[in-house]
Amino acid sequence: MWKKIPHTYTIIASIILICAVLSWIIPAGEYDRETVTVNGTERTVIVDNSYHAVKASPQMWQVFTALLEGFEQQAGIIAFLLIIGGAFQVMNSSRAIDVGIFSFLNFTKGLERHRFMRRIGVNNVVIVLVMLLFSLFGAVFGMSEETLAFVIIIVPLAISMGYDSITGLCMVYVAAHVGFSGAMLNPFTIGIAQGLSGLPLFSGFEYRFFCWAVLTAVIIACVLIYAARVKRNPRLSPMYEADAYWRNRQGQQAEAVAYSTPRSAYVVYGLVTAALLAFAACYPQTVFAVGSRTATLYAVPVCTALFALFGWMGLRRSFHFFVLTLLAFTVVFLVIGVMGHGWYLPEISGIFLAMGILAGYASGKNADGIIKEFMAGAKDILSAAIVVGLAGGIIQVLQEGRIIDPILHGLASLLSEAGRLVSLWGMYVIQTLINLIIPSGSAKAALTMPIMAPFSDVIGISRQATVMAYQFGDGFTNMLTPTSAVLMGALGIARIPYDVWVKWFGKILLLLIVLGFVLLIPTITLNLPGF
Repeated sequence: MWKKIPHTYTIIASIILICAVLSWIIPAGEYDRETVTVNGTERTVIVDNSYHAVKASPQMWQVFTALLEGFEQQAGIIAFLLIIGGAFQVMNSSRAIDVGIFSFLNFTKGLERHRFMRRIGVNNVVIVLVMLLFSLFGAVFGMSEETLAFVIIIVPLAISMGYDSITGLCMVYVAAHVGFSGAMLNPFTIGIAQGLSGLPLFSGFEYRFFCWAVLTAVIIACVLIYAARVKRNPRLSPMYEADAYWRNRQGQQAEAVAYSTPRSAYVVYGLVTAALLAFAACYPQTVFAVGSRTATLYAVPVCTALFALFGWMGLRRSFHFFVLTLLAFTVVFLVIGVMGHGWYLPEISGIFLAMGILAGYASGKNADGIIKEFMAGAKDILSAAIVVGLAGGIIQVLQEGRIIDPILHGLASLLSEAGRLVSLWGMYVIQTLINLIIPSGSAKAALTMPIMAPFSDVIGISRQATVMAYQFGDGFTNMLTPTSAVLMGALGIARIPYDVWVKWFGKILLLLIVLGFVLLIPTITLNLPGF
């Protein structure tokens, strides 16, 4: 038995080698594929009953090219990580986030004067509200990669509140992905899976909302129980020693900060306000789509006016509060962009890069100073980027070895002799297993739903239930599989070793998976709306 658990790089490299060995053992095969239009977007899907054997492609020396090819596959996530790391280092160097955290903690201490807040615990309220918000984001618009930008904010906040980095990661990343798992309106999973299954878009909302509420309540309860233990005895945290990194960063007191507002901060305020006014003129209205419903709002003009007001108020106090205003409205415009204008990694990384540069100038730094801080932040996050590249290498070896389709075909064949409920559970298990090697929800929907949906008709299972089995199977193991670039990036930012995370989160994952089995039963036994 190992006295020391291997490094994260060692674990992922070992998985790459195992996948290469499997390419010599599992007979190669493929499905034929065709392009179809799903909800206005072209998707490549499997042709039913088209599985056939192909020439084997065993992987040998290719294991050494897996890192480069993994970097190519995950280039967007890797670049996003480096930009986020650099941008937030520029902001951190201004000490604005430190000021914000201490101001927030002083505010929460003031709330403890009230008997009701003291009884339930102000920090508990903060954890619940933050987790509800991110869970809702995951359930409504499929927040996933976007959580990486918030991990670097919430983890230091959790440390300052007397918790650990695991609590901070759960408040944002885990909450969003549990919401993703129990989503009601997620266009990247529910929308695609229902479209491929020939179901009305976002139908079955009522029961999905119930599932989301149950899953969110369970994960919040688990985090509150754990956080309370860490609060009572911080040494119970498996990250206690490693979290010294975060505690040392917050060693200085906010009272030591020199509050001032340099002229450059006013210049930045004027430039940003002018730019936002131009955007407001170009985009006076934003159409938000929530399920099958849409709402048209004057989001950009209203937020521009609010920035002008709160930005000026921040400048009157200190540039630190102006920088915090920049951060807050970056998040606001991020939500507007994602939900109303279809933003993804390029636009999100762009807005955070702009935030970092503007925060640097507002704090009085010149161009060389901003670049120096940006490079330091990117260097700090480099280890996480390498992990993401290695994780992409796993997928590359499986694809080049032509063994993903044979694994899918073999698992699907196991369901042919089972009953309705057992078959549904079997679909859930298959989706869960496939998610370990294909963490992309949209790719997995295109790969599996053309097979699962017709099969559900044959055995008398609602296609809606099949979509839900896919939904649960796609979501839960995202929070543990080493092939998930988002997970490895989040762990890298929070500085949590993968082996520590597996040991800690494994029990919660098992609980979520069992809960998924239970929540699937009513889709067979009850007459649910949309099912």
